[in-house]
Amino acid sequence: MNGGLADRVRRRLVSAAREPTPESVAAALRDEQHVAGHDTVLALVDRLRRDMLGAGPLEALLALPGLTDVLVNGPADVFIDQGAGLVRTDVEFGTDDEVRALAQRLASRAGRRLDDASPWVDARLPDGTRLHAVLAPVSRPGTVISLRIGAQRRFDLADLSAMLGPRGTQILRSLLDTRMAFVISGGTGTGKTTLLSALIDALDPAERIIVVEDSSELRPEHPHVVGLESRPANVEGRGAIVMRDLVRQALRMRPDRIVVGEVRGAEVADLLAALNTGHEGGCATIHANAAADVPARMEALAVTAGMPRPALHSQLAAALDVIIHLARDHRGERCIDQIAVLHRQPDGIVCAVPAVRRDGNDLVPDEAWNELQTRLARR
Repeated sequence: MNGGLADRVRRRLVSAAREPTPESVAAALRDEQHVAGHDTVLALVDRLRRDMLGAGPLEALLALPGLTDVLVNGPADVFIDQGAGLVRTDVEFGTDDEVRALAQRLASRAGRRLDDASPWVDARLPDGTRLHAVLAPVSRPGTVISLRIGAQRRFDLADLSAMLGPRGTQILRSLLDTRMAFVISGGTGTGKTTLLSALIDALDPAERIIVVEDSSELRPEHPHVVGLESRPANVEGRGAIVMRDLVRQALRMRPDRIVVGEVRGAEVADLLAALNTGHEGGCATIHANAAADVPARMEALAVTAGMPRPALHSQLAAALDVIIHLARDHRGERCIDQIAVLHRQPDGIVCAVPAVRRDGNDLVPDEAWNELQTRLARR
């Protein structure tokens, strides 16, 4: 069946506010004076359901095992990541209008607005998938869609042994046992959320964990986890719940540990304040290019909270102990690139000093190895 007829049937269903069912599609075909057999009607129903209710051409990709990301760069370029880096697919859209329609449909499912007056959206779909989309002509080469797929299975530390290595696994377990505070840093898609979730699973079942997230992605199997999720303003500009407020609420919920899914704004000030009020063992993730960049990254975020540089470094020195930096190796596989300890210099500025670093497939001791061992033993 040609695309033109399918488009006309789609328009008839939309104008009549009807979903694609065998009955409604058959009626629309009759209105178009087109005779079709039973198999043709059912095939058209499947196509229209994908286009009108599902993910359209992306439907088959979303069923792939191990999928973490689907990226649509206009109608002709669709990429996926199944854990080993981006791969271009042969999936294409007919026109940018089709990409735009899919982006708007996904945004609508998340209860968000996406149109020329509000040409981008960042939201979470009902199944937990993270959606980001930007409409053309703001984006080139057309409307772009980024889908971050939640983990299809949970991983514990044993499952991540190849990523962590024996030395990395031992250090991380020691960090948990000694209740040292840490952040997991890295770029997009390096496994920060996966590792953090596995570390929460490994905590003492008797501990009460309060998890604060901008978009709910952590799914630990720990028996005592309470999650708090931020919320954007509605179309009227009201009802927003920001991360800073949730971190403050977490303090009043009798936490044994506070976990921030990702630090990306002014909540860094409240997180550091919380970790300096006797709540040991807190943790978070943060985007950074290297472990050495984390203090500067937090400094930049603290500016949004109106926090002076000296105050930030004083809080940072007292609140956090270790940075675990993740990266992808030359094969595209996730790994621990470095574990660093935070050290306060004579001028008061905090820097990250590497304790172990990746050398080939192994983690080897580095400059601050003895200091890390001393801190672990002291706890």
